[in-house]
Amino acid sequence: MTNYTYQDNLDTPRLKTRCLTPNDVEAWAEFFEDKEATEFLPNFGFTTNIERAKHWVEKQIERYNQKRYGLQVLINKETNEFIGLCGLLLQDVDAEKHVEVGYHIFKKHWGKGYAPEAAKRFIEFAFENHQANSVISIIAINNFKSQRVATKNGLKKIKQTKWTDLDVFIFQIDNTN
Repeated sequence: MTNYTYQDNLDTPRLKTRCLTPNDVEAWAEFFEDKEATEFLPNFGFTTNIERAKHWVEKQIERYNQKRYGLQVLINKETNEFIGLCGLLLQDVDAEKHVEVGYHIFKKHWGKGYAPEAAKRFIEFAFENHQANSVISIIAINNFKSQRVATKNGLKKIKQTKWTDLDVFIFQIDNTN
């Protein structure tokens, strides 16, 4: 089996990454306070933001431990502020395994280019380390902001499908090296 893992402390010009820890639950719970930021995300039956955040953080730690990637904290190098999550995820789409790049940015940091910058770094990591021949993004059909992020990084819309009961577009970029 392929070892789907990566180190943290990846750098971009403005960001650095680190793996999530249980200490991040409270900070990540703030993300779920914004209805626009979470409009396209399932709540998994949880009723509080702390429960949702705890589930997200535990899921990423489980992914790290199982060598299945996982989202990482994005930290602004200048301010040391936690601005969101980004990373690679192993996903099943239409009965096929794919490496996905996922990103979630606190709304107060939208429009600053952090999502495309972080996603680009994780895509580069996947290709430089021979983790995948292509990387996808699974994006709700009405999530136009996320679709713009994918397009900025060269991902192309390849199909529409159902994924976890959501109508989504699959965007994809192939390794051209």
